[in-house]
Amino acid sequence: MIWVLFIMLFSLYWFGQAKTMQYERLSYSQFKEKVRNDEVVEVILKGQTVTGRLRTEDIQLDTRGDRPANVFLTTLPAADDPDLILLLETHRVDISAEAIQVSSWQTMLVSFLPFLLIFGFFYYSSRTMRKKLGGGDFGVFNYGKSKARRFRKGSINLGFDDVAGLENAKRDLHEIIDFLKKPEDYLRVGARIPKGILLMGAPGTGKTLLAKAVAGEAEVPFYSISGSEFIEMFVGVGASRVRDMFEAAKKEAPAIIFIDEIDSVGRTRGSGVGGGHDEREQTLNQILSEMDGFSPEHTVVVLAATNRPDVLDPALLRPGRFDRKITLELPLKDARRKVLEVHSRNVPLADDVDFDSLAARTAGFSGADLENLINEAALLTGREKKDKVTAFTLDKARDKIVLGAERENILNDEEKERVAFHEAGHALMACLLDHADPVSKVTIIPRGQALGATEQLPEEERANLPQSYLLDRIAVMLGGRVSEKIIFNEFSSGAENDIKQATRLARHMVGQWGMSEKLGPVAFRRGEEHIFLGREMAQQRDFSEHTARLIDDEVRSLVCGLEQTAHKLLMENRAALERLARALLEKEILDAKEVLEIIKPDMKP
Repeated sequence: MIWVLFIMLFSLYWFGQAKTMQYERLSYSQFKEKVRNDEVVEVILKGQTVTGRLRTEDIQLDTRGDRPANVFLTTLPAADDPDLILLLETHRVDISAEAIQVSSWQTMLVSFLPFLLIFGFFYYSSRTMRKKLGGGDFGVFNYGKSKARRFRKGSINLGFDDVAGLENAKRDLHEIIDFLKKPEDYLRVGARIPKGILLMGAPGTGKTLLAKAVAGEAEVPFYSISGSEFIEMFVGVGASRVRDMFEAAKKEAPAIIFIDEIDSVGRTRGSGVGGGHDEREQTLNQILSEMDGFSPEHTVVVLAATNRPDVLDPALLRPGRFDRKITLELPLKDARRKVLEVHSRNVPLADDVDFDSLAARTAGFSGADLENLINEAALLTGREKKDKVTAFTLDKARDKIVLGAERENILNDEEKERVAFHEAGHALMACLLDHADPVSKVTIIPRGQALGATEQLPEEERANLPQSYLLDRIAVMLGGRVSEKIIFNEFSSGAENDIKQATRLARHMVGQWGMSEKLGPVAFRRGEEHIFLGREMAQQRDFSEHTARLIDDEVRSLVCGLEQTAHKLLMENRAALERLARALLEKEILDAKEVLEIIKPDMKP
């Protein structure tokens, strides 16, 4: 629309210039001088413009020699000259006058400009609305089109070599890749490709990264979409987008469709707003229909990722839909070392960096956490204007991720002493108990939300937690609170988080893991609070009020008994407790070796 207006204005200017190009321009003074010299034959007055003709004997060719220059044009001054007419009559100049006329181009422009502006406004508004609703040039007609991002064959430069760890998952997926590359080897013996593969695991374990690696290894078209992108406020749009995405993938088969966070549309049906007619459930029904309708010749594999497999609809998990389920666990020590090596390829490292040691001190880290660790260390190195990432920098980055960033010193001397005895209680209990994790570091520097911290690192990865380990773990949690009671003869609010964790762990032992002799090997599901339609709705528990009281009594008895155990041990080792607290007040940070050297002379078994 802007171009149309520009062309019209340029045309008006051009034609207006074309008319004035035939005249010789004179200043008003020159014009009057020629009148006095009787060189002007006639003039035509038109508003402030005066055109006229000079005597023929005064004609001269212009510089091009192709037209006479006996016509001229001048402009009257802003103030009218009352002597002009008298001057013209005195020198017998023929005087004519014309009314001012607007050109046809100007008339057309003035007439159509309002309509053009209105049309331009509606065009711009509709174009903006189309982009918001449809995301394409056809606007509403593209509203039901899939929003999946398509990656062409070979455009993903990522393979299994770029995914450290996850060896079991990669082994399962190699078969799918081989099928996509050479389907005839499997079809010949009557095998069929799994229609769906569900990647399950905690956040950050590499589900999306592994899906991209599968597409890169298979070198087939790859469609990626998040489950939430199917859902819109209009009913039926999600199902339409599912149909469009599957149709596009079938045309380019073999192909891979990756649906991230499938739990946003794959939850168990019947629990949504509107019963079975809400938009989410219609979208899920269409996904089920499309996965069931694959012809044998359509080698289209659906990869999906979720960290909540427990909420998925059973129809989605049955054979024929998601035939294969792959669980991605948190990486073990060797896998963590490989992940650290992969993410540090482009990071300059100092000679003192030991990934074996760092992997041992990052138990419980996911792949995303390890990547963040390397990045935080690189940021700290750049902030300190250094050239290489050192082991000390990596250790600082790890503390920042685990404990939080260091805070300003907000403690007075009395509070600092209380925090020192609190953390000394945790550390001493960890050293006294046989089944507790060893102490790695103790600090009274405020970090994140904590005023101090006692860090424990397991000697080996634990997949199963025995009762003796859990009891010692609760006793360590209560050691800080008991230490404050022994030294200051009162409790403080600093043990709030310790009490919460100890109570939660004790309740799991009693109600979920059958570690109570009084209740026996029975699991009791606790009621949970959910937000539904703006109201809190409590999920009913599956046991009686009498059983609930028994559970509460057992939890209280377990925690209080362990608190008494902690009190007894700390009283017997009070000298070691005080030596450790004084050392913390002096140095603020103690490592495992320093802790053992301080408490060993006074520690009683």
